[in-house]
Amino acid sequence: MLRLGRLVPIALLIWLAGSCGSLTGPDDHRPTGTFRVLLIGNSLTYFNELPALLESLADSAGVEDLYVQAVAYPDYGLGDHFAQGDALREIRKGGWRFVVMQQGPSALPASREYLLEWASRFAVEIRAVGAIPAFYAVWPSADRAFDFDRVHESYALAAEAVDGALLPAGEAWRAAWRRQANLPLYGGDGFHPSVQGTYLAALVMLRRFYPGLSPVGLPAALTLGGTTIPYVIPAQSAPILQAAAVEAHTEFGR
Repeated sequence: MLRLGRLVPIALLIWLAGSCGSLTGPDDHRPTGTFRVLLIGNSLTYFNELPALLESLADSAGVEDLYVQAVAYPDYGLGDHFAQGDALREIRKGGWRFVVMQQGPSALPASREYLLEWASRFAVEIRAVGAIPAFYAVWPSADRAFDFDRVHESYALAAEAVDGALLPAGEAWRAAWRRQANLPLYGGDGFHPSVQGTYLAALVMLRRFYPGLSPVGLPAALTLGGTTIPYVIPAQSAPILQAAAVEAHTEFGR
């Protein structure tokens, strides 16, 4: 199983991640965290080192117990993960607080049904180990911006169906654009997130994992935990993204 290289400069990860799978393990992150989160998804989950970014943002806020592991492969849906087996094996190890699921935008009726079906099957496994099923609600490609409402609705229905948590990253993107319309949240391919887009998604997740933690004031420049890799967004963008994360979680999170 392939992993994103930890020694690759962050500026190159946007290009490399599109062709790599990712299964992060104890050698990738500090194994000391007691608040354990498992991410299951595809390239939207592993792009721009989202698992390490989550840990580093938590550390910067003085929350040092977060440990994030990911099982994510290119173009995978939840049914693919269920059949392939790695995600199920990780869930069954137990010890998770949240298991966060993600697939593509899932705006079309068939993909929505697929999301609902496999989310329900995964939720049985997740509940069996005492964890909370959660959904990383993403965004459509830039050329299908008219699908934002349907993407959100699909993930909201999945969360409601299993009484799980909803992490409304796509809605946070829209909240950020309402504040500054030219924020570059998409990467160069018009689908995967830019570094700022991933940063905003991470803020939304942290807001749900730690309800008492406000993302407002978190740093715009970090070093990813256990490495010397910098993660930097423009300082003037950080307050906009942080406010957008709060708004989206307040209005749409569950």
